[in-house]
Amino acid sequence: MLMTPWGEALDREHPLPEYPRPQFRRESYLNLNGPWEYAITKENMEPEEYDGEIIVPFAPESALSGVGRTLQPGEYLWYHRSITLPEGFNVGRVILHFGAVDQCARVWVNGEEACAHVGGNIGFSVDITELLYDDGGENSLVVRVTDDTDKGYRTRGKQKRRPGGIWYKPMSGIWQTVWCESVPENHIRGLFITPHPEKNSVELFVDGEGPCRALIGDMAYDFYAGAPALLKLREDVHWWSPEDPYLYGLSLALGDDRVESYFAMRTFTVEADSEGIKRLFLNGKPYFHNGLLDQGWWPDGLYTAPSDEALRFDIETAKAMGFNMLRKHVKVEPLRWYYHCDRLGMLVWQDMPNGGGSYNPAVISAPLLTGWHMKDNKYGAFGRKDAAGREEFTQELREMVTWLYNCPCIAMWVPFNEGWGQFDAEKNVAAILEIDATRTIDHASGWHDQGIGDIKSLHVYFDEYRYSPDRQGRCVVLSEFGGYALAVEGHVSDVKPFGYKKYKSSNELRRGITLLYDGQIRPAVKKGLSAAVYTQLTDVEGELNGLVTYDRRELKVPAESMRSIVKMPALKK
Repeated sequence: MLMTPWGEALDREHPLPEYPRPQFRRESYLNLNGPWEYAITKENMEPEEYDGEIIVPFAPESALSGVGRTLQPGEYLWYHRSITLPEGFNVGRVILHFGAVDQCARVWVNGEEACAHVGGNIGFSVDITELLYDDGGENSLVVRVTDDTDKGYRTRGKQKRRPGGIWYKPMSGIWQTVWCESVPENHIRGLFITPHPEKNSVELFVDGEGPCRALIGDMAYDFYAGAPALLKLREDVHWWSPEDPYLYGLSLALGDDRVESYFAMRTFTVEADSEGIKRLFLNGKPYFHNGLLDQGWWPDGLYTAPSDEALRFDIETAKAMGFNMLRKHVKVEPLRWYYHCDRLGMLVWQDMPNGGGSYNPAVISAPLLTGWHMKDNKYGAFGRKDAAGREEFTQELREMVTWLYNCPCIAMWVPFNEGWGQFDAEKNVAAILEIDATRTIDHASGWHDQGIGDIKSLHVYFDEYRYSPDRQGRCVVLSEFGGYALAVEGHVSDVKPFGYKKYKSSNELRRGITLLYDGQIRPAVKKGLSAAVYTQLTDVEGELNGLVTYDRRELKVPAESMRSIVKMPALKK
């Protein structure tokens, strides 16, 4: 069993104690991570006796949970713990938060149902004030979870009941921080921040009622919540970029409520350079997105990083290797991960986790070799016959874009990958744009291009890549390539190994990657390629094509060597 250094050092009583929502911070915070009771049942009835102890927020399938059991479709996973609010904690309303629970959750407080939630990727919360005991004593919290993994149409990312190759073992249940906060009766319910560098301004939408005050540096702004407010900055814009990730601090006050946040001044566009080639622009200038595929899996925690330091390690390692972008692959991370990308300076392409029914191998694999693609209104071919599943996916897509809207690092939304449950890409792009028109969109990463949008997205693993302009004049990105594999003895999981091209030593791997970038990527960048995403940052289970081992203990190629290999030529304005 592989373990990360942070997993070995885990404090089981107080795992992941950090404040989980840096983009919307309050002083009030009661972390509920740690030991809970758990049970897995065949019947939909809370057990009289629980099976044992689970360490939240680690999935029961993970080693760090202390359980090591797989929740099957048709079974019920139960959690229980008591909550005692500290003296003086309640200042009006008490809100219970779940960072994420996979897939379907139902919550009871003191035997009364508090809420239900569908979808394993996005957080949810509920006001439990009226359900708490008045005497300040112990309150009972029960959570019930079901998870069909790939048996149904719900979003699941790379999880598969029969894992292998590029598909991984299933996980379920609570996998992000659980916590409580207390807010005044009149409080800020939400916040949307939209930078307008061209106006030297930032637009705030504060969800609430009444007069509100914002502080940016030493400048105060007064406006009313519930309507957009355009705030003019006192000084010239300080642009955010991976080279200079400057963040503006933001403080908000509404009545007795106080919220701390931050924002950045940056723009993401697709424009023509001086030679008429469509490229990705950052802050009005051509900017090459030099990226890694990042799946965010851990050998000991599965979906859940064992510590905040571990989250930072992946980002810092990628940056040390010379990369300025991570493509977060069919997974939504905890908000702290995006916060670290914001402050460290790492662009993010954010995938939507895939869903749908069983995938047709001819539809999702053949295009890798043939370049063939088809219209995505053929629902049966894409595993999308179920109308309810299509509707649920689009709703979750909207929720993801809303949930992550205030993260400056996110440069691109990626609703579909390689045809996995793809459908109506044009309509789903429109759903994104209704919420967020400030970022670019790769509507179909890899193949089954519908000929829409500003991005032509390619995956190339077996052929030699040679740049050619898009016939429709769109910006061309190589959103996956490479996948070179090296097994590092003592740092490999017990899953059957997989990789697109295998090497026997670190030196061989380094030479192979050097030839790849020298012979294919750099020449393509000069001709018009706007982004390249190497597969991948770390090994995952049987996939051994990471630059870092799955346990994060070994770099297969030294960081300084990678930095030299992936250095790109300057782009013309």
